[in-house]
Amino acid sequence: MKALRNYLNRIKPAFEPGGKLQSLHSVFDGFESFLFTPNTTSGSGAVNIHDSLDSKRIMIIVVLSLLPCLLFGMYNTGYQNWLAAGATEFPFWELIAYGFLAVLPRIVVAYVVGLGIEFTFAQWRHEEIQEGFLVTGILIPLICPVETPLWMLAVATAFSVIFVKEVFGGTGYNVFNVALVSRAFLFFAYPAQMSGDKVFVSSHKILSLGHDLPNGFTGATPLGQIATFSGDNLTLTGINDAPLSAWDAFIGLIPGSFGETSTLCILIGAIILLATGMASWRIMLSVVVGGLLMGWIANIFQTPTYPASFLSPVDHLLYGGFAFAAVFMATDPVTAARTGTGKYIYGLLVGVVAVLIRTYNNGYPEGAMLAVLLGNALAPLIDYCVVQTNISRRRARLKARTAANS
Repeated sequence: MKALRNYLNRIKPAFEPGGKLQSLHSVFDGFESFLFTPNTTSGSGAVNIHDSLDSKRIMIIVVLSLLPCLLFGMYNTGYQNWLAAGATEFPFWELIAYGFLAVLPRIVVAYVVGLGIEFTFAQWRHEEIQEGFLVTGILIPLICPVETPLWMLAVATAFSVIFVKEVFGGTGYNVFNVALVSRAFLFFAYPAQMSGDKVFVSSHKILSLGHDLPNGFTGATPLGQIATFSGDNLTLTGINDAPLSAWDAFIGLIPGSFGETSTLCILIGAIILLATGMASWRIMLSVVVGGLLMGWIANIFQTPTYPASFLSPVDHLLYGGFAFAAVFMATDPVTAARTGTGKYIYGLLVGVVAVLIRTYNNGYPEGAMLAVLLGNALAPLIDYCVVQTNISRRRARLKARTAANS
């Protein structure tokens, strides 16, 4: 590391104002501050608190909390391919290697496209390169089917970074969660790849690993099965048509967007975020409570017209992207509510709407994405109402005291 530090110090003057490469100052600064904690401070006349935990380190902690979902998603990608091929043996390292090769190109595409756009905008504005895409770049592949074509992923990433983030001013100014807008763009522009009842399993060999599945193979997610179900006896099955249990869903050995299937890994990520103070427990708790409440109400009034109403409240937490949205999406500090009371209202709204959409819209079996985006849109209004209510309450209290003293 010392040699790298010395090398950066040696080439740094070329990127400073007046240097031969001054036009690339933002790019150099982005790489330097990513690798090392900046040693510059603000003016001596100002009052400041200095801390080595800058926003880049915060983003890295969030990425670390996503690693359990990423690693398990790689394993599950291989496991589902082997299972769909009728295999009876599941060699651990081969499954991991297959999943790694299937997922890696999607992560690379998301980062190259997203960071490329952010670098371009930073250079154009003569600003520092922001670090928000460190998290977004891994979230986008995690919440998309592993069979999503790379060009679609690139288009969706470019659209969300440009029109949801950069046009609003960059990191910290976006109204909506960038990763979720990427998924929403894919869902509405290319519904065949995102509907939940199509191929959510990698269906071909990769470098001699895995199995080529038959043409026309479909690997419907549990929620996709529910959306097309008719009758009274709802039974969810896996890729091999074996019944799925709540334990399967909790562990994550089910088809789905590869980073969202394991509730266990999501809980591990939640513990990391809460232990480091990176996410709001108020939002997580209220999203879960809202989902359980709406799931309980829907289950009381269950009807074959809406098959998802047969799910128990706990099933709603285990299937689809609900748990992932509650931990990693709804808690985004930029797009979520910021007042204490507002976080409860915001989270409860997201949980209720997610299950409401999932249950009563058979054409869209996954409601978590739209629920969080709706919460993003209403978060400023929720905070405004909370603040105004507090102001009115304090004003009334002050008037009462004034009247009592007079």
